[in-house]
Amino acid sequence: MNTLDIITKKRDGGSLSEAEIRYLTEGCVSGEIPDYQMAAFLMAVYFRGLNREEIFALTKAMRDSGDVADLSQVAGFKVDKHSTGGVGDKTTLIVAPIASACGVPVAKMSGRGLGFTGGTVDKLESVPGFRTALTRDEFVNQVNRTGIAVIGQSETIALADKKLYALRDVTATVENMGLIASSIMSKKLASGSDGILLDVKWGRGAFMKTVEDARELAELMVDIGRSAGRKTMAMITDMNQPLGRAVGNSLEVREAIDVLRGEGPADIYELSLRLASEMISMSLNISPEEAEARARAAVDEGRALGKFREFVDAQGGDGGIIENPLLMGEARFSESIRAGDNGYIEEIDALKIGMASQHTGAGREKKEDVIDKCAGILLTRKRGDEVKTGDELCRVFAGTQEKLEQASAICREAFEIGENKPSGRELIEEIIGR
Repeated sequence: MNTLDIITKKRDGGSLSEAEIRYLTEGCVSGEIPDYQMAAFLMAVYFRGLNREEIFALTKAMRDSGDVADLSQVAGFKVDKHSTGGVGDKTTLIVAPIASACGVPVAKMSGRGLGFTGGTVDKLESVPGFRTALTRDEFVNQVNRTGIAVIGQSETIALADKKLYALRDVTATVENMGLIASSIMSKKLASGSDGILLDVKWGRGAFMKTVEDARELAELMVDIGRSAGRKTMAMITDMNQPLGRAVGNSLEVREAIDVLRGEGPADIYELSLRLASEMISMSLNISPEEAEARARAAVDEGRALGKFREFVDAQGGDGGIIENPLLMGEARFSESIRAGDNGYIEEIDALKIGMASQHTGAGREKKEDVIDKCAGILLTRKRGDEVKTGDELCRVFAGTQEKLEQASAICREAFEIGENKPSGRELIEEIIGR
């Protein structure tokens, strides 16, 4: 088999066989195929696209290029919840304890944040003492004992995806539906769960800017999961304004605790309950309505919050943060951003809030950057709220005055105030594959 022939075939619009795709991924990982040839292949794919069979083949080849987790020793039907990334998305911190409190084994590998999207591992490491690196035996034993464990994603999973994504990032070939879907699903299939629930975001603060693109990606990923024998479904959800009020690691942990108490902002509370309900329905094979009733009861009766404490304690964290969030620390500098006009908040630009949060130090520009766990943004007002001149719109937290000023300047541009109250917007646009 010849690499140049494969690149030429795709450049000219041909369809690649599973053997040809596997040859490329194996050569990419081993280093036998140089980066410049893989970059040429990616550009050919970017312009010519991949058909369904090619996408399935690429996903499986990338899945098999590294370790594939074996969770057979974990009792029960395991469901992995994955979000395509958003601003203020702390749903895993809420959904996992709710689902676990209802009998769903949660054995989850999560990633770190990059750019304006936050990572679950970074949020959990805001808790003093919390360990996100467990051995395989520790991981399995904890799930069997407590019903829940969340760890950082193994560096040896989907090795081909890591190499290809690094090349896509520097060759302007990221925005290709087939490459995006295969990248996400190769890691999900390698993570070992029996079922996969996808939260596909759309809007200003998401990678998919339109509902149509989000739907196309969701349908494709559901098809990939099912082709691999996994029960798979997807929700399409709105990310035009930040989810909840908190954006930033320890701030989001605090908000997650509020939601588990049955408090917190309505949008993050309702979305978390719906996601947990779908996980419960999928795992226990009960109706979505029955699953939602069980999820709400777990919150109302305090069992979900109790499971969160048990989870934190089991991984070495200080469960005292539930009563005393200041154990996670406080930012040194803060500033209020205030309304310049009377009226209604017509829009809150999630992308700008995400970028501002990154500038506070709460996000990364490069994977090796050290983040500030206490930095971030707390929204005081949300879309549709009435405000008067001088009312606080949000508060910005940072570790240095310079970072505070940079982030505050962006936040001032994120709020759009007008004379008319905007109409409501559905948070959950569609459910695919139920």
